[in-house]
Amino acid sequence: MDSPALPLDRSHPTDAAPWPDDADVQAAADSAWAVALGLLDEDAAEAGDSSSPDAPALLLERLEDRAAARHRATAAEYDLIFRVLQDAADDPDPWVGPDPTLDGLWHDPRGRTVAAVRRDRLDMAERAAVAEIAVRLRLAEQTVRTRGAHAAVLSERCPGVWAAFTDGLVSERHAIETARLAATLPVDRASWEAFDTGARDRALRLSPARFATSVRGLRERVHAESVETRHQRARADRGVWMAAELDGMATLTAFLPADRAAAAMTQLDSTARHLATAEGEERTLAQLRADAFADLLTGVGMAGDAAADSSASRMDAGTERAPRPTPAPARPSVIVTIPALTLLGADNAPATLDGYGPIDLDTARRLAGEATSWIRVLTHPVTGTPLALDRTTYRVPTALRRWLGVTSSTCAFPGCGRPARDCDLDHLHAWSEGGATDDDNLDPECRHHHRLRHETRWAASRDPDTGDLAWTTPLGAQVDADPPPF
Repeated sequence: MDSPALPLDRSHPTDAAPWPDDADVQAAADSAWAVALGLLDEDAAEAGDSSSPDAPALLLERLEDRAAARHRATAAEYDLIFRVLQDAADDPDPWVGPDPTLDGLWHDPRGRTVAAVRRDRLDMAERAAVAEIAVRLRLAEQTVRTRGAHAAVLSERCPGVWAAFTDGLVSERHAIETARLAATLPVDRASWEAFDTGARDRALRLSPARFATSVRGLRERVHAESVETRHQRARADRGVWMAAELDGMATLTAFLPADRAAAAMTQLDSTARHLATAEGEERTLAQLRADAFADLLTGVGMAGDAAADSSASRMDAGTERAPRPTPAPARPSVIVTIPALTLLGADNAPATLDGYGPIDLDTARRLAGEATSWIRVLTHPVTGTPLALDRTTYRVPTALRRWLGVTSSTCAFPGCGRPARDCDLDHLHAWSEGGATDDDNLDPECRHHHRLRHETRWAASRDPDTGDLAWTTPLGAQVDADPPPF
């Protein structure tokens, strides 16, 4: 008969190994964690005692090694992007085909000169290479272009910082800030060398945030142009853009001359503080500033004008004063797709705001109630796939564009998120070769990718059975079109 198991009594010593205390258990767990992250190899973990005084120093040394390896790998990625783009500039044929101007019988149907055609070939070869890198690495094309440009600037103007980056001594953020500022320096070797020396010294000693502040001051000291000249040039880049955020919100950004931005912020703040004095007002100052900003631009409400005018009148003498803007129409044009059952309250499937994405149903129903016109779309009751457009409008191009805006809400090129309303409608099978103008043969393509398809070796085709769109890169890779974003 088997003997019953003896109860485990930790209070009396036995011949077995002692039961580990909490510190030992935690130390073992820390070692396992470090091994899993690659901060510590298994041999070192087994040979050393992670609870010893030397263990933290060992872990930190491994952490520094890993960080340096990551910086080196990132620098290598920048360098490879730069080299691919440089190769495309040196030999554009793999990207855009052979040079047509070498044919003695060549004639350009667009009337361009030989020099203009060759410049265009180099430009399109770079665009095609950027697009292929972006698709393969699943990056934005602008990210690829920016990384290649940063590598080019660093290697030419700041070789000291570039060497420190490739050696893993400074981070990507240090390198980006250096390249961004060095690119704004005039063509002056003395300025480049002074900036490179100072930037490298600071990058090796300062955190990215402190480095950014310090190196901006360095740029001012070594720049050969006056700040007035630079300001006039920078004004040309002013603009406004929107970025989608989570939960039905978005960020609206304006790049303005500093005096205009400061005056606008002062006006918004004054308006918000004036509204905050109203009885029963519960919004925070930040919320009031945002609401006043939105009301001013959309013309919905102009509360607080008196306070704003008073604030604006206190601007320093000599500051450029812009004319008071005329409020925008109170009903801007927006496109919202709302499932019929949702609109009737029988379902909670999300609505979609064109150019943004899903929005809350209360906002969607409010916009629907304010709408002055409707376009009905028949959708599949289960999948929600658009099946047919209600042809209540008789202008076919407008109806067809609206239909394609529903079926293809963005540019058809992989990775491009430009809204279809801002795109060209491109014939997959060229109209001149018998292609029809219908939804099966048209896809929205932004002007950049439209040119890319027609002037480089990028190609698009549609599967005759499934209707799925696919792309072929200049180097022969097959890339499926992106799925619908929402």
